[in-house]
Amino acid sequence: MGRVLIIGAGGVGTVVAKKVAMNADVFTDIMLASRTKSKCDKLAKEIEKQLGIKIATAAVDADNVPELTELMKSFKPDLCINVALPYQDLHIMDACLLAGVNYLDTANYEPLDEAKYEYSWQWAYQDRFKEAGLTAILGCGFDPGVTSVFTAHAAKHHFDEIHYLDIVDCNGGDHHKAFATNFNPEINIREITQKGKYYENGRWIETEPQEIHKGLTYPNIGERESYLLYHEELESLVKNFPTIKRARFWMTFGQEYLTHLRVMQNIGMTRIDPIMYNGMEIVPIQFLKAVLPDPGDLGENYSGETSIGCRIRGIKNGKEHTYYIWNNCSHEAAYKETGAQGVSYTTGVPATIGAMMFMKGVWRRPGVFNLEEFDPDPFMAELPKQGLPWHEAHDIDIEL
Repeated sequence: MGRVLIIGAGGVGTVVAKKVAMNADVFTDIMLASRTKSKCDKLAKEIEKQLGIKIATAAVDADNVPELTELMKSFKPDLCINVALPYQDLHIMDACLLAGVNYLDTANYEPLDEAKYEYSWQWAYQDRFKEAGLTAILGCGFDPGVTSVFTAHAAKHHFDEIHYLDIVDCNGGDHHKAFATNFNPEINIREITQKGKYYENGRWIETEPQEIHKGLTYPNIGERESYLLYHEELESLVKNFPTIKRARFWMTFGQEYLTHLRVMQNIGMTRIDPIMYNGMEIVPIQFLKAVLPDPGDLGENYSGETSIGCRIRGIKNGKEHTYYIWNNCSHEAAYKETGAQGVSYTTGVPATIGAMMFMKGVWRRPGVFNLEEFDPDPFMAELPKQGLPWHEAHDIDIEL
């Protein structure tokens, strides 16, 4: 059906490349590009050996708009799947506009010099994509992404009004490392160490990092201490579902992880501002990233599973109801299928499904969109087919 360019060959890029190749009836031509072409070549050889599908590769600097544009004009993809760094979103969107290519990402833009999630930068592209007749799909991972589709599904099928939304994200797995992050360490640590924020009664309420927490019970995993964070999908969901009175995001962390993190913060290793070292400028968190385990290499010994979902309270036919919808993903099963651990898998599979929705013309219209603005049904139908089955429970104690 179409040509796709994948930018980024880390853990998520690995899953996207393999899942796209597994759906060769939809993706007729595939290119994988990153700053390090050797990583792309290695992955392409692996895919050809496993699946018999050939993937083109290229070196590209995702910070260099002319270089990105030249690659896009040369390959002529219908869609660019951006699984590079969030700092590079706007560069890739600029290149897509210059080359006439549609766009999809998994995480919203944040500036390099400030740990701040905000959709305003990408929403500002609305008119340009609309005038160009191009589609930009934002936040097509799991959270954001599937959680947005879960909310849209709940609004379409189970509620007249959603009043309370809690997104709950638990990694009940064990990678057997003293300290490691499940996706890019720089992004992960910036996310966790910034102040928390949630939406209530029309305004945003800020909290200190890890200030609010409570034990929540996750299917197949049990009770885990869950911490209130700010997460980008909250901003778009309260905009697109205005009946929401309160929206929060919760994520689990073990005490050992938080202790390591606290020590690194206390000694300045999580700083994002440059310092001078031996006559050269370095950013401490980028140095830390270089010495921590690569998230893409965690899969082999990873046990346990993730559990991510939405716990919702609202009104249907004048009566209050609760609803819980979730997916559990086994790290072992993810590794067996793609060579990546479950966190990369739960991000890469939804990106592939979103790309499929675009290629099939189901999610294709000019402008910039978050996932909940599209029909959730075809995406929901594809999730179990691609390895992420979902489950739901009605009128239960959702603990929140």
